[in-house]
Amino acid sequence: MALDEFDSLGDKVIEGYQLTDNDLRTLLSLESEENLERLYSAARKVRDHYFGNRDFLNCFIYFSTYCKNQCSFCYYNCRNEINRYRLTMEEIKETCKTLKGVGFHMVDLTMGEDPYYYEDPNRFVELVQLVKEDLGLSIMISPGLMDNATLLKAREKGANFLALYQETYDTELYRKLRVGQSFDGRVNARRFAKKQGYCVEDGILTGVGNDIESTILSLRGMSTNDPDMVRVMTFLPQEGTPLEGFRDKSNLSELKIISVLRLMFPKRLIPASLDLEGIDGMVLRLNAGANIVTSILPPDSQLEGVANYDRGLKERDRDIKSVIQRLEIMGMKPARQADFEAVLGC
Repeated sequence: MALDEFDSLGDKVIEGYQLTDNDLRTLLSLESEENLERLYSAARKVRDHYFGNRDFLNCFIYFSTYCKNQCSFCYYNCRNEINRYRLTMEEIKETCKTLKGVGFHMVDLTMGEDPYYYEDPNRFVELVQLVKEDLGLSIMISPGLMDNATLLKAREKGANFLALYQETYDTELYRKLRVGQSFDGRVNARRFAKKQGYCVEDGILTGVGNDIESTILSLRGMSTNDPDMVRVMTFLPQEGTPLEGFRDKSNLSELKIISVLRLMFPKRLIPASLDLEGIDGMVLRLNAGANIVTSILPPDSQLEGVANYDRGLKERDRDIKSVIQRLEIMGMKPARQADFEAVLGC
């Protein structure tokens, strides 16, 4: 792809053009602000063609920070000596009360691979049922690599969406990130969930040792899963983890990859996460082509997030009211619930 083709790239994608690997190499190699803005503009054109100025809002409930895994990039890995919590059913009910009718399209129930729930998966299924009955919203579950029987039960009790990130499709890098975990196990779990009527989300990390070829491998790997949501997230070194001191010098920014994802997956949900840079970062991600704001926390919440750039801050600025106010300034607005359900179809 020649640089002079950028201005028509959005239109070409809308007409059905599919990016080649050489296209991806060109786009992922961009460095100048001028060319990056042309990329972001193409992604916005595609996003706006399919979604207009409507945006979707996803509430995040990290209900357990216990985990049995040793992921080298994750603050919550089992070897990190940190304060942890596990919400009780009563605490989850109280949280649901604060979420009723405030405008979320979906609730994301997230945990580490908590042995408490893995020893008796029915506890997790009961939690899903409780939140579904209390809120009546679409439910995303992010429980790690749950067994198929539990995924099926959770689906029967109201779960709509499974988030299960591969982080990378570069198997050598995967082994360094998800230490001791099955690569195929995560792929197969998403495929099983898809067959059972779930929508699925896949995701990758950037800034964690991935180069352009590794990133292309991951982008193509995600494509094979027919995901309903695709995400990229910047690796943020976490205190107490094996990668605490890691620094990546590559120019594979999250914003650049968000735009590439929009061009590759024009009709899919792509998150603008609040986890790394809050609402200011949300604006940048939406301007790169994202269309669903994730990691919004319940009002006055002290719950953890994934990366927690705002851990310890008194004003977290991650509530739905603040998000909607900024969307309005951008000329965007929350979609209707019916619009969201039409996009999902699950």
